[in-house]
Amino acid sequence: MFALGLDIGYSNVKIAFGDHQSIPTTRLFPAGSAPVEHLPQAIDRESDTLRVTVDGASWGAGLSVSKLSNWNRALHRDYAATPSYRALFHAALLATEKTHIDVLTTGLPVSQWQDKSTRDALAAQLTGVHQVTPKRQITVGHVEVIPQPVGAFVEQLLSTQDQRLNAGRVLVIDPGFFSVDWVLLNEGEIVTASSGTSLEAMSVLLDKASELICQDYGGHLPLEKIEDVLRAGGTTVLLLGQAIEIQAYLSAAAQSVAEVALAAMKQSLRREKASVDIVLLAGGGGALYQEAARRIFPLNPVCLPAQPAMANALGFFYFSRA
Repeated sequence: MFALGLDIGYSNVKIAFGDHQSIPTTRLFPAGSAPVEHLPQAIDRESDTLRVTVDGASWGAGLSVSKLSNWNRALHRDYAATPSYRALFHAALLATEKTHIDVLTTGLPVSQWQDKSTRDALAAQLTGVHQVTPKRQITVGHVEVIPQPVGAFVEQLLSTQDQRLNAGRVLVIDPGFFSVDWVLLNEGEIVTASSGTSLEAMSVLLDKASELICQDYGGHLPLEKIEDVLRAGGTTVLLLGQAIEIQAYLSAAAQSVAEVALAAMKQSLRREKASVDIVLLAGGGGALYQEAARRIFPLNPVCLPAQPAMANALGFFYFSRA
């Protein structure tokens, strides 16, 4: 059985795939996609940009949003219904180098997953035969849609074998680019009433960091430039010819943005009679929310996966093969 864990975010696409008995192959690429006429010529020649077909039109997928010309990313709750999302989905299927996917598991923000019609619509959209290029079709046999942060829980449970995760009350917090999602699991089961979504996410945090940098140095710095630096594992961003260290600005932005998001999360837990045992942070922004999480949960272990950005995709893969 060939399984695919698919995490199409607003900033990055993360996939984990392989035979269900094997160690999965993983890939991460930028979540930029657009019709070919919006690809700058220099990017158009890059081999890392995947060419796919969407509704009969040629698209490029898997490149930085900052490189797109006269094209804006979809940054709203209906993202999964957009041609941009389908282009990234087709790129992810191509990356597996398979013509048939037996089981695909993906996630939705918690607030959307709680709407059965929304998750059923996404499952139906991803199932079946997909024309990913003019001459290539890829079939997806079965699709599972679960709450986004549950992927990180599954990955942490299997990678650490920490049985406290199965026996206790685990709060999984997933700061994504568009939303911060959280899920409370009690002995491995989702507590729906204490799970939710905040929009005080990485896009807001990066925008705040950009504002703080520009206050000190002048000029205009699109948040996508900081996003590119973080994706590449860098520490400096170029503004007006000067390389600026960004970590202090990210930390300062996180102090305000993360506090607001996690305060909303803490409010959703107010009716819970029992305490949270473990806090698990996931996603590419997990480390930036770690300090705020420790302040709000000073008595709890706050854990970060070994691969925070890949945690959901890996968990989706393991869920697929279960």
